[in-house]
Amino acid sequence: MIVCEGERTEPNYFKAFRLQSDVKTVVIGKGYNTISLVDEAIKLREKDKKEQEPYQQVWCVFDRDSFSPQNFNEAIRLAKNKGIKVAYSNEAFEIWYLLHFHYHDAATSRARYKSMLTQRLKRLTKDSEFKYEKNDPDMYDSLEHLQLDAIRNAERLLNVYTPHNPAMDNPCTTVHHLVRELDKFTV
Repeated sequence: MIVCEGERTEPNYFKAFRLQSDVKTVVIGKGYNTISLVDEAIKLREKDKKEQEPYQQVWCVFDRDSFSPQNFNEAIRLAKNKGIKVAYSNEAFEIWYLLHFHYHDAATSRARYKSMLTQRLKRLTKDSEFKYEKNDPDMYDSLEHLQLDAIRNAERLLNVYTPHNPAMDNPCTTVHHLVRELDKFTV
């Protein structure tokens, strides 16, 4: 089960993975903030435990956005304590997309991510009119062939921060951990 902060961007991306037919997966976009999202994932997991075949893993996907550092780090801590895995991004999910193209270690605003992705995706698609849109349902398919580069770049970026403080490490992402897990079940 993947419970996302975003209602469409992240769910669109994760729903696009082509998983084996016997893999039970649900991707939910809630639109909740960090701690509320983790609380919701806990409730959904408890409800799911009553099913015949409960989910083997529960993931929360959320961004740092403008949430307080305390709330962001507390959400990660709470999830870990409750056995829920977290794929977070600081500051925005778009850092994951950008890492498909190159290593990027400078703090970047949401607006700047949009223009940077538009520029790179124009070249990739060879469409001079292309504009990155947050809820693009084709992002996974557009970027899939660059996924190994994104994973390497995300790992490299994580290793820059010592000691690690997710709320302060900007940019940073752990989305690649969830991607690696999903890749185990792709066809």
